[in-house]
Amino acid sequence: MRGMTELHVVHTADLDPGTLADARALLDAAFDGEFSDDDWEHALGGLHMLVREGAELIGHASVVQRRLLHLGRALRAGYVEAVAVRAGHRHRGHGTALMAAVERAVRSGYELGALSSADDAVGFYTSRGWRRWRGRTSALTPAGMVRTEDDDGGVFVLPVHHPLDLDGELACDWRDGDLW
Repeated sequence: MRGMTELHVVHTADLDPGTLADARALLDAAFDGEFSDDDWEHALGGLHMLVREGAELIGHASVVQRRLLHLGRALRAGYVEAVAVRAGHRHRGHGTALMAAVERAVRSGYELGALSSADDAVGFYTSRGWRRWRGRTSALTPAGMVRTEDDDGGVFVLPVHHPLDLDGELACDWRDGDLW
């Protein structure tokens, strides 16, 4: 028998060490060991959407603030990180619940949402209104603006307050690990 499923939205500062460890373990398992320390670092410092079934953590997503440069403006973006549902609990609406909470946070607190999608999740995000960035992607690095060609076509945005030219250039702020 399954326990009751609940979704909680909590800031990193309010997560206890056990919940943080559970979230990291869930992400390590969901990404088949391909979830790096940098990936984990990127998921911290903002809001965590947590789905629990009874005491078990079965889903996670986070929204952190980043600056994205577009059309001569530095836009405050709610950047989506570390979205995963535990194997055996997928295709039951948990990802939809996580993303509904993510999108509520983005729409109420940011000028746009953004994320980098794995190929197998593209249909999920586009069905929710996320739009593929068709233009060039770049990053503002310590060495200046650097093209991120490998990320072209893999970045998605959720427009909120400002018109976006999806064929224009979009640049992210610098961070260690994957830039997008």
